[in-house]
Amino acid sequence: MIFGRVKSLDAIRAAAEKKSLHRSLGALQLTLFGIGCIIGTGIFVLTAAGAQKAGPGLMISFAIAGFVCLVAALCYAELTSSVPVSGSAYTYTYATMGEVLAWIVGWALMLEYTIAAAAVSVGWSGYFAGTILNEFMGISLPTALSAGPLALGGVEGGFINLPALLIALLITWLLIIGTNESAKVNAVLVAIKVTALTIFIALTVPAIELAKFNPFLPAGVFGGIGTGVGVVGAAATIFFAYVGFDAVSTAAEETKNPQRNVPIGIVGSLLFCTVFYILVAAGAIGTIGGQPIMGPDGTPWPAGSEELARQCAMPEYAGALVCSNEALAHVLREIGYSSIGNILGVAAFLALPSVILVLLFGQSRIFFVMSRDGLLPPSFAKIHPKYKTPYFVTGVTGAIVAVGAAFLPVGQLADIANTGVLLAFTMVAVAVLVLRKREPDMERSFRTPLVWFVAPATIFGCMFLLVNLPLEALLVLPVWTVVGLLVYFGYSRSRSHLGRGLTEVHEPEIHDIEPSIPGVDERDPLDPPKTPPV
Repeated sequence: MIFGRVKSLDAIRAAAEKKSLHRSLGALQLTLFGIGCIIGTGIFVLTAAGAQKAGPGLMISFAIAGFVCLVAALCYAELTSSVPVSGSAYTYTYATMGEVLAWIVGWALMLEYTIAAAAVSVGWSGYFAGTILNEFMGISLPTALSAGPLALGGVEGGFINLPALLIALLITWLLIIGTNESAKVNAVLVAIKVTALTIFIALTVPAIELAKFNPFLPAGVFGGIGTGVGVVGAAATIFFAYVGFDAVSTAAEETKNPQRNVPIGIVGSLLFCTVFYILVAAGAIGTIGGQPIMGPDGTPWPAGSEELARQCAMPEYAGALVCSNEALAHVLREIGYSSIGNILGVAAFLALPSVILVLLFGQSRIFFVMSRDGLLPPSFAKIHPKYKTPYFVTGVTGAIVAVGAAFLPVGQLADIANTGVLLAFTMVAVAVLVLRKREPDMERSFRTPLVWFVAPATIFGCMFLLVNLPLEALLVLPVWTVVGLLVYFGYSRSRSHLGRGLTEVHEPEIHDIEPSIPGVDERDPLDPPKTPPV
């Protein structure tokens, strides 16, 4: 049977032990990894697009997206604490619903991480060209070198986004060097952007004018299926900005004491970032306004459309939030803090690479685990002898991201990435319910509270946001899925280790000894030592 290939939890753990990654990350590093990915594109890049869809109601959009992410995070936390290996939603689906659905989820995760990393690279390019080159150096980067071609949704005169391509390749090289080294760099970048956003909140929130929030819902709450407008439509788009916490789960196999540290990293980073998102959105809209530019039919022009670009070129919209490519820096310049606005632009320039880093990290680990299961070529599971990282798949992933960033625009990329992540989150919630039924006595160091409500709320919330994405983005997922199924039945199914009976099964003894890399103690120092077998 197609859906009969379910990989046992023992086999998943045994495969991870036989070809494992070095455990070097703690709870703080995981939390910073999550913050590093979550706080980034949604605030620094997508705030303008969200305001164009919802107006001041964007704050409600952040709350809706944050709630859906919170219930999904609780489901993630239970699974990652119970199955602490790389692979995220792909691995959980494999252990509960079978190989075909696991492949579909893994294929969707490829779409999510790859497109998202490309989108952030494009967003970073905007700050580099606008703040670093233009504001500080007086250099205007030619459109041909700073934007993708119009034929692919870019701008007129664009040929290649060279800065976006280069930053993607640079982050790829950093990830190949090593996980722990990447985490240290990420911690510095997180500190920079959290400080910058704290300053932004301190300057804008006291200057909020309530009149700027009127009308509060200019585009309404629900714009309709496939329209991508209104509060719910904006929530579906900015959901992209919350996906960082699931990248934390992909690091489970490289985490010390994952049963404790992964749930801390997931829930902690999400709660911290949600508060920042709402405060920053309130400060931006309450100071310079965030009303969308309406079309003749009374609905907002689509974000990123050619018509909106023409409207933004008119003098009356020169200072509009919805027309800015560097929204937060623009807000501070408009309210009289030009120098601080430029500094915030520099902070975004320095900090956005941390988002690319975590997304590329997550994508390469998904590829790594699928290769370890035989569904992708074995070269994707090669580990560098010196750096102990999956260098080959990291390089391949980085090259794909770099090409996408060089030629595609940020707005469309974000919506497309959301289709993959919303599908993956839905499958995680289903996996929690299946495992609760099938393995009621399985050890769970973290149990999802009120699972009878949280898991269904995750499924409903994700599907509700999915159908509120623009129609163009919705059409990508089924096409991508069909391509994935052709790859699966043409290559992966016949080479699957599970299908060929090549999976390892871990047989626990009374006193089980944890595997280790020679010369490396993978045990958390706070854990008591294990007694050797008698």
